[in-house]
Amino acid sequence: MSVIREIKKVVTPVDFSDNAKIIAESAAYFAGRFNGSMYLVFVVQNFEDYSGFFVPQMTIPTLEGELVESAEKKMASFCDELEDFCSKAGVSELHFKVLMGDVAEQIVDHAAELEADLIIMGTHGYKGLEKIMFGSVADKVVRSAPCPVMTINPYTCC
Repeated sequence: MSVIREIKKVVTPVDFSDNAKIIAESAAYFAGRFNGSMYLVFVVQNFEDYSGFFVPQMTIPTLEGELVESAEKKMASFCDELEDFCSKAGVSELHFKVLMGDVAEQIVDHAAELEADLIIMGTHGYKGLEKIMFGSVADKVVRSAPCPVMTINPYTCC
């Protein structure tokens, strides 16, 4: 006996890279096909992960607080730009949240907390030193997510 999972809550991580809009619009299109809600999430990386690297003059809590505040403003603006597309795509509600910590862990925990039906995320975001040091966020999410994960390669989807 197979169980068909109704898709009503779609979590989509964004990183504000050049690919973020492509991924978010693709996720909105998919969520809209099911008249589902979309939950965008951005995670501010914890500075504890950078131990041993240069630490700026200001205190870590002050810097992290400023990063979260800045990310919330950027996320609100990102959602404002996406809202019309989401409405046309049939997305019932658009939400966003800024979290702090390990990126993959926070995405997985947020999806679990929401009882998400699906996570839609990009296979490529920011690259370089961060990817070398911390590995692929998408890979970590796929391996530990509480729900199915759809990954989108932004270089081949559109």
